[in-house]
Amino acid sequence: MSLNKAPKNNVFYRSQNWHYPKIVRGEGIYLYDENGKRYIDGCSGSSVVNIGHGNKEIAQFAKEQIERVAFTHLSRWTVDTIEECAAKVAEWAPGDLNHVYFVSDGSDTTETAMKMARQYFVERDGQNTSKWKVITKWNSFHGNSLGSLSMTGIPGRRKPYDPMLIQFPKIPQFYHYRNPWGCETEEETAIKAAEALEYEILRQGPQNVAAFITEPVVGSAAPGVNPHPIYFKMVREICDKYDVLLIVDEVMAGFGRTGTKFAIDQYNIVPDILCCAKGMGAGYTPIGATVASEKIFNTIMVEGSGEFVHGHTYASNPLSCGIALKVMEIMERENIVENAKNQGEYFKERLQELYKYPIVGDIRGRGLMNGIEFVKDKETKEPFAVGDKVKNILTVNCLEEGLVIYPGGGAVDGVRGDHVLLTPPLTITREEVDSYFDALEKGIQKTVEMINV
Repeated sequence: MSLNKAPKNNVFYRSQNWHYPKIVRGEGIYLYDENGKRYIDGCSGSSVVNIGHGNKEIAQFAKEQIERVAFTHLSRWTVDTIEECAAKVAEWAPGDLNHVYFVSDGSDTTETAMKMARQYFVERDGQNTSKWKVITKWNSFHGNSLGSLSMTGIPGRRKPYDPMLIQFPKIPQFYHYRNPWGCETEEETAIKAAEALEYEILRQGPQNVAAFITEPVVGSAAPGVNPHPIYFKMVREICDKYDVLLIVDEVMAGFGRTGTKFAIDQYNIVPDILCCAKGMGAGYTPIGATVASEKIFNTIMVEGSGEFVHGHTYASNPLSCGIALKVMEIMERENIVENAKNQGEYFKERLQELYKYPIVGDIRGRGLMNGIEFVKDKETKEPFAVGDKVKNILTVNCLEEGLVIYPGGGAVDGVRGDHVLLTPPLTITREEVDSYFDALEKGIQKTVEMINV
């Protein structure tokens, strides 16, 4: 039964069980509500606001761009901002990922990648090709549209729509803390996780598998989980061996979040398709991109039909492309990716102090993309019962301390498990990291006291 806490107005909120304080202003890492209370935006909305709130340079640019040209349709026109933004994204992306298909959000990017992979094999091998399946993983999130949700491995998000989804094959995540193989090291877990991909390709039949999609650092499904470097080395080799395209989903991890332009840069491999969004527009506009390699682009657009059978009204919107380009220019000029690396290292050091609390089971992450998993028993890793509502209690306690975190659950078995995602704006300073940590610690301490652990 709904708690009906949401404001009584015409908005269809995501939950009637939350009261929704009204925000009136944002500045830097902070949000201010209508009563004047200041909050550290400790999750950048949903890992979006990479350059902080209230950037006046972006606001001025957007005004000028709207006055010049705000909308054209990609089926007929091109605009300088579209071309320049694509060039900059290609410059940031690794290897030969040079061809950028702009969309509006993260779900669009992964669904576009799925369709791009299928059309690649249709163009290469003909309409009768049997390669269509996309292997994905449990404890993964790739979006909420029906196609992207089919690739998502969070049972709670899938359950209401399960009869409508494509039942893509799923394998275990490189989730060392709860790995199903009893591995003692992260390297062993990574090897087993990669071997699971090869096993599943063979089980499905390589002739039926078009692609494998993976996050380099897991977002909301198991915050901060990331693999030993051997994982992506093996995965790249396996995909090449069985003629399977590798799709890397950097919707959350991309654009500096992990301390490099893209998280996959830290693994020294190049995927066939890269998905990115969120920090690309930094919250100033809805935008995402699916970035294809030379092989993919040439097969479809040069040697093949020359038409990608796909499209959205706001694909390659000139206003959004211009804003994303300006975001990247600001990030380069102000060394924001380097700041994310440096502050991320310091933040990770501070987070280790939280292991002294009995409910802190695992801390993991890269750069400024970190997660904490909470447990009832550290020795057994037993999770709290869903009814204990630990993540909800912690969220409220942190808000009282002026900190916004991103709670989640279900990583243990699809139902149980409490965790938080910690992804502040990449502009955060060392002093602000300390303020963030202090508020987080007070929230955890208060939660421990309330649940009598």
